[in-house]
Amino acid sequence: MAFFMVFLVIFLLLLCISSALLRWNEVRYRKKGLPPGTMGWPVFGETTEFLKQGPNFMKNQRARYGSVFKSHILGCPTIVSMDPDLNRYILMNEAKGLVPGYPQSMLDILGKCNIAAVHGSTHKYMRGALLSLISPTMIREQLLPTIDEFMRIHLSDWDNKIIDIQLKTKEMALLSSLKQIAGSDSSTISQAFMPEFFKLVLGTLSLPIDLPGTNYRRGIQARKNIVSMLRQLIEERRASKETHQDMLGCLMKSEESRYKLTDEEIIDQIITILYSGYETVSTTSMMAVKYLHDHPRVLQELRKEHLAIKEKKRPEDPINLTDLKSMCFTRAVIFETSRLATIVNGVLRKTTEEMELNGFVIPKGWRIYVYTREINYDPFLYLAIILQPMEMAGTRQCPGKELGIAEISTFLHYFVTRYRWEEVGGDALMKFPRVEAPNGLHIRVSSY
Repeated sequence: MAFFMVFLVIFLLLLCISSALLRWNEVRYRKKGLPPGTMGWPVFGETTEFLKQGPNFMKNQRARYGSVFKSHILGCPTIVSMDPDLNRYILMNEAKGLVPGYPQSMLDILGKCNIAAVHGSTHKYMRGALLSLISPTMIREQLLPTIDEFMRIHLSDWDNKIIDIQLKTKEMALLSSLKQIAGSDSSTISQAFMPEFFKLVLGTLSLPIDLPGTNYRRGIQARKNIVSMLRQLIEERRASKETHQDMLGCLMKSEESRYKLTDEEIIDQIITILYSGYETVSTTSMMAVKYLHDHPRVLQELRKEHLAIKEKKRPEDPINLTDLKSMCFTRAVIFETSRLATIVNGVLRKTTEEMELNGFVIPKGWRIYVYTREINYDPFLYLAIILQPMEMAGTRQCPGKELGIAEISTFLHYFVTRYRWEEVGGDALMKFPRVEAPNGLHIRVSSY
């Protein structure tokens, strides 16, 4: 009986402390003019609910508070906007004090010079440097041949095997990009680089709590290891004085380029290129394989397009720009896969001054989460975006979009013309906060 009474007292005490903490956090962020909503726990906010419940959390909050509400996620007080008109305004008006507002964990791990974090003239300069690496000429003459050679080798030995297509597409996206960046040198660092990069990616979407065992700590350490590898590669290239026709070679030719970058800026650009392309290319490729399996008529039409391209070429001829331009159905498959899988759920901005939006007063320094996921499932809104593309993203449209499409298209070309496949079964899929199969997505592959 005494034990029960002690337990009851402790329980009631914890309940009171919890209620007091929740109440204190709500009062702390209570300010006239803010949208309605809840702020959750001190420090943690509603991050756990956001990451675990994802779309359901957003729908529940919208049902309670409307299309614009306040919350506290990923370590920041945040305004969530699910209003399409307001979202368009926010994304189109960076110059009016709505700058990139990525979580602190992402800024710490990707680097202060990464293109997603900077704004104004610095963003324009960094974007110019990045675009110089993926110009149409660069894609046609250097990157496409590199991608083609890589894909042929990467897909060469899948016949009569059960493979985890999630793992294979992750390796494909990273190693293909690494080869475009570092050319032949990529083979010397790829095995050490890959596990560190995977830890870096996990760390970018975590609470910035620097304690042993956290994804944030692992991500920070992975960044340090990656920076060390890249710095060593840069120093070795400078010492050798050899000319390299790859992205790193172009970034290091500062005396011949209008974009003169420091070593720190070069390294952050490389990490940005790897990170920004990795998730979209790997996940879209994996989900395209799944959706094509689930829709045989679509697969038949896609294969028809690629066999027609193959028949016009000798076996050794690589995929070129003309081939890519003829892949109209492939492009539609990629866009539809991106829509259904919803790889990007939204975009974060930060206020540089107090401002009024939709009748609400948003304090300086708050994040605004432009939540776009639901647009993908609304035929009227999605059609409007297709007809009038989200120049919504303003100057933030992905500069590597066409290169990513080229990588996925080349992967699909060799995959569907070489193989047929069936799912082994039993693999669950998660679609938030990242699209992934926690235990892998296994398929049985045989020759076509």
